[in-house]
Amino acid sequence: MRPNPHRGRVYRRCACRDHATGKQLGARCPQLATNPRHGSWSFAVDVPALTGRRTTLRRGGYPTKHAAQTALAQVLDCERTSVHLDDRETVAGYLAGWLDAKRRELKPTTMARYTDYVAKDLIPALGAIRLERLSHQHIGQFVRTQLAAGRGPVTLRRCIATLSSALNDAVRHRRLAHNPARHTVLPKTPRVERTCWTAAEAAAFLRHCHTVDDPLADLFELLIATGMRKGEALALRWADVDLDHRLLFVRHTLAAVDNARLIFTDPKTRGSRAWVALSARAVTALRHQGRRQRHQQATPGKADQ
Repeated sequence: MRPNPHRGRVYRRCACRDHATGKQLGARCPQLATNPRHGSWSFAVDVPALTGRRTTLRRGGYPTKHAAQTALAQVLDCERTSVHLDDRETVAGYLAGWLDAKRRELKPTTMARYTDYVAKDLIPALGAIRLERLSHQHIGQFVRTQLAAGRGPVTLRRCIATLSSALNDAVRHRRLAHNPARHTVLPKTPRVERTCWTAAEAAAFLRHCHTVDDPLADLFELLIATGMRKGEALALRWADVDLDHRLLFVRHTLAAVDNARLIFTDPKTRGSRAWVALSARAVTALRHQGRRQRHQQATPGKADQ
């Protein structure tokens, strides 16, 4: 695809400097006229800015004139499809802005995981690349490097999912024409066969917990009887429990942020926020836990144990 001859220009320039002033000669270097291999190719084109005024977009370092013409054509094609180009924004700058915007809508635990991947993995490896130049090849090389360093496939998949989510937003906001991370080839994660207890095994485990007076026995009873997630059970408040009607309401979940700070947040899925029926064993466990808490509160020094 050739650029419109009335839009933009392609030229050759170099990094030679004037001996008197020390300034780069650029396209004025006399060697460009005599040595076809001297310097590299660049293009310049006026593009609309967000303020409504037109600015000049310049990019260089192309090995051939054809490569510069192709790059210019891609810029004009982005303009035709209303993709906004910013010659100064790098992947690092974009990801930092994306995280700042996501902070207002994501759960703290998800935000902490995204921040970790962006700061420790994506920006060190890809941050210096201009956003529009980020390619499938860049991301593929990142994946190969991570695997060679022993990165686990599950963690790597989550890292690439974070990048893909960010680039999907770039496409929606007309910063990119496509998401270069969308079709990244990743190793398959190994399937782990999980062992599920039988009813007899679960009952034996609970009997043992009560025999040794394990302080978490009532929690285990509730988890097994209801199928609640651990964080949902730990976030349970007495105001959300109706023992007379054998019901409880899952309203919050207890989550760890950065493995250092515990917070109450919304349940993992929308369907998790619901009423849960209680069996007789679950009611007994909750009543026992209530008596334990009242005893601890009434006994000095017990409440903090």
